[in-house]
Amino acid sequence: MNFKFAFCPIILLLSASLSFAQNVNVVIHGAASIAKTDDNFVCVTLDWWPAEKCDYNQCPWGKAGILNLDLRYGALINAIKGEFYAHPIKFTRVRAGPLRIKVGGSLQDNVVYKVGEVSGCPNFIKREDGLFGFSRGCLSMERWDQLNRFFNHTGVKLTFGLNALFGRNESQTEKGLWIGDWQPQNTRDFMQYTISKGYKVDSYEFGNQLSGYGMGAKVDAKQYGKDVIVLKNLGVVDGLTHHIYNLGPGDDPNMMNKVLDPSYLSQVSQTYKGVSDVVNKFRPQLGAWVSESDGALKGGSKDVSRTFADGFWYLDQMGMASTYDQKVFCRQALIGGNYGLLNATTFVPNPDYYGALLWHRLMGSTVLAVTKESDPNLRVYAHCAKKKPGVSLIFINLSKDRSFNITLSNAKPGDAGKPNYEFVGKQNKEEYHLRALTGDIKDDIVCLNDVPMVQTYSEDIPAMDPKLVDASTPISIAAQSIAYVTIRDFEAPACV
Repeated sequence: MNFKFAFCPIILLLSASLSFAQNVNVVIHGAASIAKTDDNFVCVTLDWWPAEKCDYNQCPWGKAGILNLDLRYGALINAIKGEFYAHPIKFTRVRAGPLRIKVGGSLQDNVVYKVGEVSGCPNFIKREDGLFGFSRGCLSMERWDQLNRFFNHTGVKLTFGLNALFGRNESQTEKGLWIGDWQPQNTRDFMQYTISKGYKVDSYEFGNQLSGYGMGAKVDAKQYGKDVIVLKNLGVVDGLTHHIYNLGPGDDPNMMNKVLDPSYLSQVSQTYKGVSDVVNKFRPQLGAWVSESDGALKGGSKDVSRTFADGFWYLDQMGMASTYDQKVFCRQALIGGNYGLLNATTFVPNPDYYGALLWHRLMGSTVLAVTKESDPNLRVYAHCAKKKPGVSLIFINLSKDRSFNITLSNAKPGDAGKPNYEFVGKQNKEEYHLRALTGDIKDDIVCLNDVPMVQTYSEDIPAMDPKLVDASTPISIAAQSIAYVTIRDFEAPACV
């Protein structure tokens, strides 16, 4: 097992004082929530890709696919359990709840389940005329048993992506269009087997990017609607999913500039708003999920996705999605490609893992509005704290030469003359400051409160303790850093 030895140089602590500091007041509107996420908002995916999956002259998946992932690795188990339970540190003692994992991806509509009348169980084989360049593959019930023992042991909440092309054929006249009715028998047999074994599947997703123009394959909207009605006979249909890859191809040389450009990051808000508007118009009781997302297409960016810089995109996306009432945000992927939260061969966490873990532990399901007058490079999102009193905020500073000193105000409804008043707390603030190890955001090691996050010899996730800061001091956000802050005595009626 390989371990990285690192420390956060003290000299870097001086850099914030050398940069220009801007004072900013952030107003938290705590009287009422603006949105509500699922308790298991943070979600990661496991994909079907075999080792032969290659893009941009590289093959980064290795043995990270669902059918060949070694489920016995302690580092993998500990990484998932690190999401499952918060460390029992004296400051929070929050049981964060299970991590959601979605099993699915591009090849899910090419997977047959070896149960019932299905005979034979072929592996995925590269084939030029196949969907996404591969033949049909198979999930044996022996592998499904192994996966469920793993899921049960790690305590995850499971979402499973179903094959929505089963029984259809590709059109002879329109490339990519699949025609005919979906045949549900294989799915029915799979579900019955799952129930008979007592396996806990929280939810199912029907197909992978088949609507609209489709991705690799598409199904006519009317036909898709007919098939959803058939699916509804097998269970309750109560959600709408969509995928987000808003930074473009993984080999884009401008990728680093995109993750640092606030105007570019904000463009995707129109997508979130559009999905939310559709749900509210036609069936408000449904929830909208981002069931698969990464900045970069086709396996991610080898130069950005595994670095500290990717957190600017990732955490900002989760913040933005939550304000538009997206219930779940699934990151592609837990492991595999260049965008895995874990290294595909060593299972060592990449920087985004720690940002996701802190969100999962600290940010509750009730979303609050925030306003500020400031440089657009400062991004701020606020939620009620998770399972304990108070408010948790995330601050994302995209600027490379400007720090921010934050004071907080509490919106005071009903008083047009003085709508806000400065918040003066009495309890220490709990702060978690994330920055790149050397100050270079291309680093693949993150420091939390100036402590490098590296696995222990026992392959455990390191302790992630907050820094307790006097309530009277401003919140200082260094250039190109990210910070979570929890304030236990902030009065927000929406959080009661």
